[in-house]
Parts: sequence; structure tokens; C-alpha cells
Amino acid sequence: MAATLRKEGHEVIDVGTDTTAPVDYPDFAEAVASAVRDGRAERGVLICGSGVGASVAANKLPGIRAAICHDTYSAHQGVEHDDMNVLVLGGRIVGPALAHDLVRAYVAARYTGEARHARRLAKITALETRYR
Repeated sequence: MAATLRKEGHEVIDVGTDTTAPVDYPDFAEAVASAVRDGRAERGVLICGSGVGASVAANKLPGIRAAICHDTYSAHQGVEHDDMNVLVLGGRIVGPALAHDLVRAYVAARYTGEARHARRLAKITALETRYR
């Protein structure tokens, strides 16, 4: 995935694992989400078995809007409407070709900032603040 993004002209910060041995996904979810939150990365991509645990962990960091996407519509619409900043893929669910399509759709998408989306995003931010 990183190689494909680099070939397409994107700068990639790889905070992932290089092993096929099981790892603790919260550690990598935090690393990716922190890079986005700190401004070192515009967006993040997480890949784990189902995607569920990594999504739950990443969303614990304030300002992170991570979502599991298994279709290209959700991958771009999540950015356009919800300002999603971390795409989560289930490596046991999504094959390599679809994963590449999902990442391309996600990276190409831009938040629209339409009034209804901005209003909803403000409510999400308020929820985060209220329960911090």
C-alpha cells in the first residue's frame, strides 16, 4: 500500500509493523492517529484483521474520525461528509486490489464543508469535548 501511494506522488510515514507475527493493534492505531492529530500526516490508513479493534482504538484520540470502509463509496463519502481522517481496512475482509481502490478513493476525496456537514461535525466535536 505504501509503495503504491509513493508511486502516485504521496508522502508516506510508515508507523506500521514489519512482521507477520501478531501485534497489539492499539499500539499501531495510536501511532497512526497521533501522526494525524499532531499534524505530521494529513490522513492515516490502518489495516488490521477485521478493522474493528483498530477503528475503536483510533477513535479514542480526540480529533480522530476513523471508520472501517469496505466499499469505495464509504471511503470517499466518509471524507466528503464526515471529514474522516483515518481509513481502517480489515485485512482479512478486503483483498489487495479492493484495498488499493479504497485507499485511492479516500486519498482523492476532500471534505465539502457544506453547512449540513459542518453542523454535524461541530456536534461531534462538542460530544468529544463534553466527554473528555
